[in-house]
Amino acid sequence: MEQALPEKIPASSAPDRLIRADPAEWPVAPGWRPVTDAFFASETGQKLLGFLRNRLAAGAVIFPPQPLRALELTPPEQVRVVILGQDPYHGRGQAEGLAFSVAPGVPLPPSLRNIFKELQRDLGTPPPQFPVPGGSLVRWARHGVLLLNTCLTVEEGRPASHIGQGWEALTDSVIRQVSSGDSPVLFMLWGGHAQAKRALIEASGNKGHKVLLANHPSPLSALRPPLPFIGCGHFSQARQWREAGRTKDPSLPA
Repeated sequence: MEQALPEKIPASSAPDRLIRADPAEWPVAPGWRPVTDAFFASETGQKLLGFLRNRLAAGAVIFPPQPLRALELTPPEQVRVVILGQDPYHGRGQAEGLAFSVAPGVPLPPSLRNIFKELQRDLGTPPPQFPVPGGSLVRWARHGVLLLNTCLTVEEGRPASHIGQGWEALTDSVIRQVSSGDSPVLFMLWGGHAQAKRALIEASGNKGHKVLLANHPSPLSALRPPLPFIGCGHFSQARQWREAGRTKDPSLPA
């Protein structure tokens, strides 16, 4: 879980929050469209939209402005790695619709600092050189890394506030679609909510997928047993996976 940022985020022409609960305003890559259309047409999807609309009408500030951005930037046919977290950052200006990613110019949240710390510890190289300060993972998303949370919206200052409202049914469907594909995929499941998706991956049969488990990178759990995030070695395992020929994509985060 993240602490809200004390720093004032510079004003932007783009909204920093959800304006309307309207899936027609949330673009996704064509390959995801059958999954998202089916979800929002379902009873669960309609209840979720009703919940979001009620919370917006009550004055709640909801992040991110584009809940499905991960599905927009990473088409299903390009997915080689899935990094799965819990829910978006709840500080103003932080969440940008990609798990653990923040927009350029936003100070790094603690979880993202720990991700970069493990990246450097594991591979012996500095974190990616984004603009300073920089924590945008858009480049990863555009090169086959699906940066997904199990729940896709949150209210300002209220971590986990939208868990259990319906998003999990959609992210279950996304994981099933990825798992059922013919290409092997590496899954990094960080935290208990993410690890609960493991059964969906295993139910797809032997597709040659690789599943890596670790605690959430939040300071609350990153060093705790039984699966501390710091020291998990997921990035070097991703590199070994690539070098072993399990994926042809040369642009994995490792």
